[in-house]
Amino acid sequence: MANLPPVPEMIMTAIETLNEKTGSEKSTIQTHIESNYTSLPVDFSDLLSTHLEELKQNGQLTMVNDCYKKVDSDVPIDVTVPLRRGRGRPPKPKPALPSGYEALLARPRGRPPKPHHPLPGGSGRKRGRPPKAGKPRGGPIGVSVTATGEKRGRGRPPKARTAEVAPIDIEVANGGT
Repeated sequence: MANLPPVPEMIMTAIETLNEKTGSEKSTIQTHIESNYTSLPVDFSDLLSTHLEELKQNGQLTMVNDCYKKVDSDVPIDVTVPLRRGRGRPPKPKPALPSGYEALLARPRGRPPKPHHPLPGGSGRKRGRPPKAGKPRGGPIGVSVTATGEKRGRGRPPKARTAEVAPIDIEVANGGT
C-alpha cells in the first residue's frame, strides 16, 4: 500500500486514460483503478466515493448524467445553470419592460368573477333553473289530488277497461229464421 499514489491522482489518471466523450461512471473508474493497481484497501469503494465528491466540490471534476468529467480550465463553469433540462417546452423569454409597467401588467390569473348582485334594469330573476314546485299538502305520501278532487295513488294508473259486449249473432240480427 506504500507504493500506491493518492486516490485523487488515481481518479484523474483513470478519467484521462478512459477518455470517454460523455464522462466516466464511478463503476468504470473503480474497475480501471482495480485493474491497474494491486493491494487496494478493502473499503476502496467508499474511499473512491468520498474522493470523487471532494473533487467535484473543489471544481476539478464535474458531474453530468451520473458521469464524471474533468473540468477544462479554459471553459468557465456556471454552477447556477442546471445541466439537465426539465420535461416539456422551455418557456419563452419575456421582453424587458421599463420601470413602472410591471404594476400595470400584474393581474390575477384566470377569468374575472361575475358580479353577484343583479344589475339595475335587469329582469330581476335569479340565474339558473327555477326550483321545483312544492308538493301538494294534506294527504298521505305518494297520493296526489286531481282537479276533480279524487285521490290518485302512486305510479301509472291502470288501463281503463270497457264493458265487454256479447258477440252479436249474425243470423239473429238479420232476422233470420
